[in-house]
Amino acid sequence: MNWIDSIKNYKPCNEQENKDKEIILHCIDIFDDVLTRKSEIAHVTSSAFVVNKNRDKVLMVHHNIYNSWSWTGGHADGEEDLLAVAIREVKEETGVSRVEPLFSDIFSLEILTVVGHEKSGKYVAPHLHLSIAYLVEADEDEKLKIKKDENSGVRWIPMDEVNQYSNEAHMQKVYSKLIGKVKELNFN
Repeated sequence: MNWIDSIKNYKPCNEQENKDKEIILHCIDIFDDVLTRKSEIAHVTSSAFVVNKNRDKVLMVHHNIYNSWSWTGGHADGEEDLLAVAIREVKEETGVSRVEPLFSDIFSLEILTVVGHEKSGKYVAPHLHLSIAYLVEADEDEKLKIKKDENSGVRWIPMDEVNQYSNEAHMQKVYSKLIGKVKELNFN
């Protein structure tokens, strides 16, 4: 299934996802090249909500730009396999090598606002991330490694404490939704 069909086939879990899915599909229709940053108003990103085998911890990074603990993720940069993007970003941002999707389907979607900021010495104007997220598992015994150009910390955080580490109110809502969805799943 191609990336657009995977978004079209995604079953939203709440009103936020339903509205965001509608707008994401609209953005795909009206903007050229939403898979790359050439689309400066809105473009696709892919994130991973990384859990351990016991499903009681989340692997997070302390993001340099947002100065907050956050999930891993990044720009699609033209790649249509958004799950592969999410997995690549986990590996690059945390140093873990064994990352497995718990499902190949989308786990969550959001439209995230990005404030204007400096990156690599250049100003990046405010824009929207059309965020497609996946649920993946990593081995919490693997050595973690900071990616200095993107984060200043990498750690496993107890799932019930994630929002105590995030200082972004809009992301706390996202993490609460994701944690609720994880807890509803039966992995036995």
